[in-house]
Amino acid sequence: MAKPSVQQNQRLAQLKQDVLVQMESMGHWSQENLSPLQNIPLAVLRKNATQRHGVTRFRRGARTTELKTKDVETIDLHPNLLSMEWNDYARFVLYHEYLHALGNRFHDTAFHQLEQLWPFPGADRGREFTQLMRQKSATWLWVCTTCDKKYPRKRKANRRFRCRTCSTILTDVPNMQEVN
Repeated sequence: MAKPSVQQNQRLAQLKQDVLVQMESMGHWSQENLSPLQNIPLAVLRKNATQRHGVTRFRRGARTTELKTKDVETIDLHPNLLSMEWNDYARFVLYHEYLHALGNRFHDTAFHQLEQLWPFPGADRGREFTQLMRQKSATWLWVCTTCDKKYPRKRKANRRFRCRTCSTILTDVPNMQEVN
């Protein structure tokens, strides 16, 4: 968890407001008391995170079988989600984390059904966001010489891995687009 800047705090507050207003207008949540979500602090993940887009952090000692909103220490979002380019996906990620905060611990069928209630596009941009974060942090590209598929990674393949598409042994190429 990193401490958000003033601009990030403003953006997080706007996202919180947008998502909570939307949840309150959704029929499913009309009987649920969503006001405790308002009190959950929002923060940002480290900027070099590539797999996590958001995380709900529960207090130590919270009973894992009965997690409640009061047990949530913070919800962290990836700082790159705070740009307007990713606004639709950021709102979905925050909604996703609020589902966890409401006690839906696992990504099971019931959880996915709740996710599908989100009425806006953007939920499907997760893979795109992950690929962009991987590309930015990659030192190496594992390149297939047969089908030209590229896999951004932080370490060399050293001829130990094969292409997922055609099974050709991957070669290492320095990532010239690396952004730090």
